[in-house]
Amino acid sequence: MSDFRDNVPAHRYELDAPEGQSFADYRDIGGVRVILHVETPHEARGRGYASKLMAHVVDEARGSARKLRASCAFAVAYFRRHPDTADIQA
Repeated sequence: MSDFRDNVPAHRYELDAPEGQSFADYRDIGGVRVILHVETPHEARGRGYASKLMAHVVDEARGSARKLRASCAFAVAYFRRHPDTADIQA
């Protein structure tokens, strides 16, 4: 259905879907990966792709023992809606 990847040169996570690519820009600051911006193409909005992207980001953080901090409104709201992500939040 979709493909997730960490596009390291671009400092962004990407999720491909039939309607387009969703992404989450990040910066690594002091050992913490800060999610700066999450975006989904207009034609793909309302289908849950941004939440699926964030779920992959959380899984990737757990797998690499990385801590995350939300800087954009969507990522902040995602973490609030998912208290099970407390273990990876800085």
